[in-house]
Amino acid sequence: MLEAEMLRRGLLAWVSRVGGLLVLLCCSLSLLYVMTCSPPHSDDPPMSHALPRAGQNHANMGGTRPGIRTGTGGAGLVGAEPLQSGGPAGGLSYQALLTEREEQHRLHISSLKKQIAQLKEALQERSQQLKGVQESLKKGLTEGQDSGTMSRGGAEGQGAKSQQTDIQEFLKSQLSKAEVSSGNRFPSEYAVVPFESFTLQRVYQLEMGLTRHPEEKPVRRDKRDDLVEVLELALQSLNAPSAQQDGKTQNSKVYTPSDFMEGITRTEKDKGTLYELTFRGEVTHEFRRLVLFRPFGPLMKVKNERVDTANAPINIIVPLSRRTDKFKQFMHNFREVCVRQDGRVHLTVVYFGNDQINEVRSILENTSREVNFKNYTLLQLNEEFSRGRGLDFGARAWKGGNVLLFFCDVDIYFTADFLNTCRLNTQPGKKVFYPVLFSQYNPALIYGSGEHVPPVEQQLVIKKDTGFWRDFGFGMTCQYRSDFINIGGFDIDIKGWGGEDVHLYRKYLHSNLLVVRAPSRGLFHLWHEKHCADELPPDQYRMCMQSKAMNEASHGQLGMLFFRHEIEAHLRKQNQQQRPPKS
Repeated sequence: MLEAEMLRRGLLAWVSRVGGLLVLLCCSLSLLYVMTCSPPHSDDPPMSHALPRAGQNHANMGGTRPGIRTGTGGAGLVGAEPLQSGGPAGGLSYQALLTEREEQHRLHISSLKKQIAQLKEALQERSQQLKGVQESLKKGLTEGQDSGTMSRGGAEGQGAKSQQTDIQEFLKSQLSKAEVSSGNRFPSEYAVVPFESFTLQRVYQLEMGLTRHPEEKPVRRDKRDDLVEVLELALQSLNAPSAQQDGKTQNSKVYTPSDFMEGITRTEKDKGTLYELTFRGEVTHEFRRLVLFRPFGPLMKVKNERVDTANAPINIIVPLSRRTDKFKQFMHNFREVCVRQDGRVHLTVVYFGNDQINEVRSILENTSREVNFKNYTLLQLNEEFSRGRGLDFGARAWKGGNVLLFFCDVDIYFTADFLNTCRLNTQPGKKVFYPVLFSQYNPALIYGSGEHVPPVEQQLVIKKDTGFWRDFGFGMTCQYRSDFINIGGFDIDIKGWGGEDVHLYRKYLHSNLLVVRAPSRGLFHLWHEKHCADELPPDQYRMCMQSKAMNEASHGQLGMLFFRHEIEAHLRKQNQQQRPPKS
């Protein structure tokens, strides 16, 4: 269907161009013919020097013969009787000139008529070719046959046929390489590309994880549009007129979306997307299954550019209230990564209240002396802590022109590679970066006990049992100050921790800026114990405990903790059975 549509559009465009050129040529030749054959309009025609004027006829010839017309146009002498006045030589010369000019006109008219006939013949031939192409396209679309066997004439036709053959061969190669009609051999279960199943309302997928998001509802818009197009094409194919038998159509059932039962789909990223759709048949226990394949086209180079980040400093803004132990750990990471490795970072700390602010100031001053770092600012707000208020205040306090902002929390660990990713995925007026960070599980549960917990740098391993992608968080983000100001900044009416990040994220989604959302291998959320207050109502306390469980360990690790007594009892029983009997 796709290649037939492309071929049809290409052929129609080619025939339109050829027809336009032929019509233009016919008009030009017709205009030339009119200009050549029309009588001259000048007062002194080209042959007037060879014709006797009226006065000369009376003076030199003694009058005119009745069959000769006098005037200003030589063309009016056609058919005149031979001149006998002025001598035989004058009459014969005039008749010879007239005969020669008439012969030239006849030859020119004959040539123009011949050219017009040739153009008409060529135009008729092109029309027949167009008609044949249209009939072949229509036949190919209804019967599902290849439209690449249609004949064409001329150099342009051969070029279009060659191009169509190349596209057809590419699509066939994509289909032959994909795992459609036969299976492939894989080295392990991890190499298998899983399917997604879908109905008219839901998409069931493994991408988001079995324990948290086993289904997608509502379905994302781009995926929904893709599946709707596939379903429409399947219904069109099922309801298309089939071969007639005994004067009756073979398919009497009209299929509708209500007949669709289930479909499965998967995408092989270098080949294409496969769809298998199942419909209820005409009778009980009968089904109709359609297999569709959407091959990917050749790669297209969109942009090839150099990106220089040498002059792109980052202003890291950290809102803080107490938690000086976490801030000391944060500054250790900051010193190693931002000062010693990157060197193009400014730190802005927005501190709420007066409690422990002297300790925070002391930590900043010690870091400044140890590594000769002067690019930091400590701002103080004597009000209730609000993360959105602190980040907004820190961003607006910057006076050094447009700068790249990184909104960060005190329990975040990042690498020098992340700072480069932050610069590469942002562009003023065009792009903002919302990385998905890797959230760490409780190290004491991961490594067995607190005594075996390695240093923080060695804990930052992205594995199923060490943490998870925090895809529900939008607090860590990179964006230029100009975009932040133009979008309206944070909602400073939101108090406490949470909610302000989603509000800002949604505003960017509603703007014309490109929001880059992707996992970041260099951004980690360090584990810290989550406290659920006793004064919370039962439903909120239960939700808080569920969130705490998700951040403690993986599903399998929590199961091992829950069944640890049974596991220990089983081990004791096994040990007792393996002991040698007493003599």
